[in-house]
Amino acid sequence: MIDEDALKGVMAAVLRVPATEIGPEASTDTLPSWDSLRHMNLILALEQEFGVSIPDEDAANLSSYALIKLVLNELTAD
Repeated sequence: MIDEDALKGVMAAVLRVPATEIGPEASTDTLPSWDSLRHMNLILALEQEFGVSIPDEDAANLSSYALIKLVLNELTAD
């Protein structure tokens, strides 16, 4: 199980929003700063922070906090 505070911290830093704006409802639809460039930076930051490699097919679809949390939990479960 990943550290949700760490996840929120990484997302807040990359997306340049307060950590309080990062939660279950956070997505590309609710955060205007979450554009395609920041999305790629977010994937790289998440890989570095959690020591995982996110497959390209998953990375493209990670458009919400909930999906990111789900995929990271799966990748770190081993």
